[in-house]
Amino acid sequence: MPSGDTVAEEEVAPKVEEVSFAGSLTGTFDSIAAKLSQVPFYEVTKGDNEVNVIHVESRNVKKQPFLFYIIKIKQDGLVLTYSIIPNTSERLRRVTVLKNLASVLALLSPDFKIDEQKFFQYMDSAITDLLSGISESYSALFNKYDALLLEYSELRKLLNELSASNRNLSLQASQLSEENKQLKAQLEELQTYSDEALMAMVEDWLEVHDSTIDIGEFAKTYKIPEPRVEQILDKMVSLGYLELKG
Repeated sequence: MPSGDTVAEEEVAPKVEEVSFAGSLTGTFDSIAAKLSQVPFYEVTKGDNEVNVIHVESRNVKKQPFLFYIIKIKQDGLVLTYSIIPNTSERLRRVTVLKNLASVLALLSPDFKIDEQKFFQYMDSAITDLLSGISESYSALFNKYDALLLEYSELRKLLNELSASNRNLSLQASQLSEENKQLKAQLEELQTYSDEALMAMVEDWLEVHDSTIDIGEFAKTYKIPEPRVEQILDKMVSLGYLELKG
């Protein structure tokens, strides 16, 4: 599995959840594996009757996967397996992983088609569950993830359009290779991490460096632009994960 950041040794084992969705393979496993292999942060393995898409967001001190998700694509559907860090929001983690699954499904068209009715019902249920856990006292938290809900709405509209019509598929297919090359180059240059993964990296750094961080040294070590490091530190302060010391 691809390397990720390291979490503290005292962390207990993460909870693992699994959900299955019906679907159908309309292309080939080779084509699916080739598309997903162009995304740098995915590890793709192919068997005779399945393709596994693996993303490790962090590892424990023994270098074992800690925060991760796996998408197993089969002839008649897929299985989504993902971990949840103890003492974090299971509802938010569920919605975040489903958003990533929706992005993968958009890449797979037209080689794989999911049962959209069940997928959207499950997504709606997960979002409803997330919103039900947000009281008025957490309105600030709601605002922070309002953008996530908007992104989900746009992804659902995109999937509906793809299922309703196959127009422009030839043009999209010819552009896909070049777009993926550009995306890979950008990701390799910027070493992009999710906010959650980068915050975990900062926490690990602080534990090792007596609760201090040299932005330049951190950025050089992980090949991350310094403005990106400053941005995540500001976010961690605003969320209450860090406190500024005079």
